[in-house]
Amino acid sequence: MTSLTDEARIAFDNLADRTGSIFRPTLRLGVAGLSRAGKTVFITSLVHNLLHAGRLPLFEAQSGGRIARTFLEEQPDAGVPRFQYEDHIRTLVEDRLWPQSTRAISELRLTIEYESASGWNRMFSAGRLTLDIVDYPGEWLLDLPLLDKDYATFSAESIERARLPSRAAMAGPYLERLAAADLDAPADEPTAQGLARAFADYLQACRADRTALSTLPPGRFLMPGDLEGSPALTFAPLPVEPGRAYPKTSLAGLMARRYEGYKSVVVKPFFREHFARLDRQILLVDVMQAINAGPEALADLETALVDILACFRPGRATWLGAVLGRRIDRILFAATKADHLHRESHVRLEAIVKRLVDDAVKRARFSGAETETLAMAAIRATREATVEDGGDRLPVIVGTPIAGETIADERFDGQRETAIFPGDLPSDPSRLFKPGTVPGPITFVRFRPPKLERSAEGLTLSLPHIRLDRALQFLIGDRLA
Repeated sequence: MTSLTDEARIAFDNLADRTGSIFRPTLRLGVAGLSRAGKTVFITSLVHNLLHAGRLPLFEAQSGGRIARTFLEEQPDAGVPRFQYEDHIRTLVEDRLWPQSTRAISELRLTIEYESASGWNRMFSAGRLTLDIVDYPGEWLLDLPLLDKDYATFSAESIERARLPSRAAMAGPYLERLAAADLDAPADEPTAQGLARAFADYLQACRADRTALSTLPPGRFLMPGDLEGSPALTFAPLPVEPGRAYPKTSLAGLMARRYEGYKSVVVKPFFREHFARLDRQILLVDVMQAINAGPEALADLETALVDILACFRPGRATWLGAVLGRRIDRILFAATKADHLHRESHVRLEAIVKRLVDDAVKRARFSGAETETLAMAAIRATREATVEDGGDRLPVIVGTPIAGETIADERFDGQRETAIFPGDLPSDPSRLFKPGTVPGPITFVRFRPPKLERSAEGLTLSLPHIRLDRALQFLIGDRLA
């Protein structure tokens, strides 16, 4: 996936990180997930609950009263934007709106001063852990598997997916241009731009909520930023013959060259400078939209997750190993938006995520990394209740749907609270992957963030959540022991 030069630069960066950690223990936590999985909300809630001593009974350092102080500091990388925590909190608490999705890489440094649970450690000094949280767009994850694929492999996979029944209509204009393309003809820029634009439009259409499709590389075609219009983003898959050397001046030669340029300019720097320097990783997975979209969407999500996880570098952490090749020693797979289901379905939601990442989890464990799977909601937007229906008591969730959300013929105004029976997940996750045997759909609507409660003294409490404390205990609890 990477050259010797890349590995040397990764080792140099890791050596610099580890040298600094001798004097200032630091943990780099990567927050990953495909688009709209809830990365921004997770980071904001994690920081808010630590800064405000939130309700975290399963986070041992907090519940045991061993955390003395938590505070934000300037992030270490001068060239990386700061995660705008304060803006996101204002949007959540004051406006009761969800913050915008991640659009670029960002970092936040949080320092935790604590008392060790070990009397031996307390004899020497007070504990101090610096947590560097790295946030990046879900679309960028889609690029990592490209590092190990040549242009012919990328093209064959992309064209095969574009011709699937669920995608064919959206891919129509691109497939029409593809059919008319002469791979051996001299390359010209209008043809290249037309193909690239049609391919990007098709990917954008697939990303729409109604499709719930996940395997959509290259990621920067979905989020071009300042690279829009550059040669690195002006290419498209072509039905090239594997192993054949096309003339450099041909259309196929031009596209292959720009594909390799995309990997060099976009993918490798991200992997080398950010992804390969992580110690811990949480992968957020939003499966409910895929469940409603059907088995093909779930299978597509599974493919995307397996491809992405193959790019992780899991393994048991050692100081020397971190210098030669840093390893992620703990990976948490979190099914997000658990507050959209009654707690009776949470175990089943976890089982579905385990089914999605089973092969990748086995590989990670084999290499020495610890893994865990849980259903969580970084911010809980609903509460649970029961209602009577024809003599039966149904478990429901209660919250305020976002304005414009609909259930059947009912359209919500964003102000009125309502009770919703979300439906039941199957006890056997494999049923969701079999065409024709999928149970009734889950009632899935987006809810507004909750109103923060106040104590008897008038103090605003921390953001409510589901199992954020379990996530924190797994990700950083051992470093605060």
